[in-house]
Parts: sequence; C-alpha cells; structure tokens
Amino acid sequence: MTARARTGIAVAVTLVALVGLIVVTVPRLRTPGPRPDFQMPVACGETWILGTYPGHDDFDIDFFPSSGEAWGRPIHASFAGTVVEAGVNGTLGSRTPDNPKGPYGTGAGYWVKIDHGGLWETQYLHMLEPPLVREGDRVEQGRQLGRVGSTGKSGAPHLHYEQRVAGEKREAVFAGEPSGITTDDREYEVRRTSRNCPPGSGA
Repeated sequence: MTARARTGIAVAVTLVALVGLIVVTVPRLRTPGPRPDFQMPVACGETWILGTYPGHDDFDIDFFPSSGEAWGRPIHASFAGTVVEAGVNGTLGSRTPDNPKGPYGTGAGYWVKIDHGGLWETQYLHMLEPPLVREGDRVEQGRQLGRVGSTGKSGAPHLHYEQRVAGEKREAVFAGEPSGITTDDREYEVRRTSRNCPPGSGA
C-alpha cells in the first residue's frame, strides 16, 4: 500500500470518528426542555417500595410492590412520548415465575426507552416478556408497556426505572415530588403511591 493510500485511509477514519462525535455530542449541547409531569410507572393508587443499594448507580430506582406478588404486575408509561427502544438489552437469563432462581442474564433484559421531548427520557428494565410496544410507537401517559419480571441482570422480580435528561440520570420526580432516591451510597428505600391515573378519575 502506498503512503498516499495510507494517508487517505487515515483521513477517512478521522472523518468518520468526527461525524460520530458530532452525532453524539450536538444533541447534548441543546438546552433541555422543562421536566415533564412524570408519574410513577405503576398502576393508579398502588403503593410501591422504591429502593437502591451500593453500586446500583445514583438515581436508579428499583420498584417492588408493597403488597402482593411482583411477577407480572403492569408497567405503565410515566408520561406521553415516543418509544425509541423496545426489545432485549443484553441476555435474558432464565428467571421466571416458575423458575425464580434460574440463571441470571446480562444487561436490562426485556426493556423499553421512551423519548418525551426536550431531551427527557425514561427507561424501564427487566420486563417479564417482550414489551407490548414497539420502536416508533407513540404512547400516552399510563399506557401499559409490559409486565414486571426478572430478565437480564436481575436477582428478583422488580422494575428498574430511570429518568434522564440529555443522556444524564436525574433524581426521579413523580407528580411534582422528588422520589427520595438520590445516591447509591447505602441501601435504603422509600414508599410512594402512584398517581398515574386516567384523566377524569379524580385521583
């Protein structure tokens, strides 16, 4: 290969890298919009335990019902938006209601990511089965996205949930109130009641 050809290849690789950097960086330079009026990603009126633990990552929330079985509970959209990812992240593993101690998977398992506009996103991880929505779907607040499970890297059935702006995690806020899950410096939990209710319900 001639020196000129090598130079041409190096220039092409550099240009591709620059384009990739621009694609990733430019959206994050835009000013985020106001935080949407996010609601808890669970059924109206239900009380859930929101928890975290060391190494979980700041602002990540694990949702467990305060009563009853976790497996199969409905997961709802926190706010209206467009589904940008829905399917499998990592590997599923083999944990099911019939085999709750089966092998772990990796990553999020069955999951959904929603773009709410203004650079705000929510993520819903470890669903029991394939999501009920697909990439490109427009969903309204309260739309069922899937059911609570333990796919991916999950030790027990629960919903791992995140709110992000410009790709960065933020403390989740529900119905205008901070979740109380901030850092992962210790194991702790709070209880919150969902107001993710149909319009006109009075809840």
